[in-house]
Amino acid sequence: MNIKEGDTVLIISGDDKGRKGKVLRVLPQTGKIFVEKINIQKKHQRPKKEGEKGQMISKEGALGISKAMLICPKCNQPTRVGFIKSKIDKEKLRKSRVCKKCQAVIK
Repeated sequence: MNIKEGDTVLIISGDDKGRKGKVLRVLPQTGKIFVEKINIQKKHQRPKKEGEKGQMISKEGALGISKAMLICPKCNQPTRVGFIKSKIDKEKLRKSRVCKKCQAVIK
């Protein structure tokens, strides 16, 4: 996956277009992500005990991964993501994400 938990993303389509947020959770099986303060949905909750009041809970909803674009931490621009393989030891290779604009390695 190009986007991981903790990354900052820019929303490129939908109601929240142009807003930035931090990725809270990634669901690679379904291709969805949860972004902080983006795609807020309200849920009505019944009272648990007698005498309590019901309430409305606001929480982030799932968002398609194609609607978000990674923001490079170095150049602070929305960018596409590339991959490179770099050697750690003599035989081990590590796959790293790279910014397509400034060629910086994204952790």
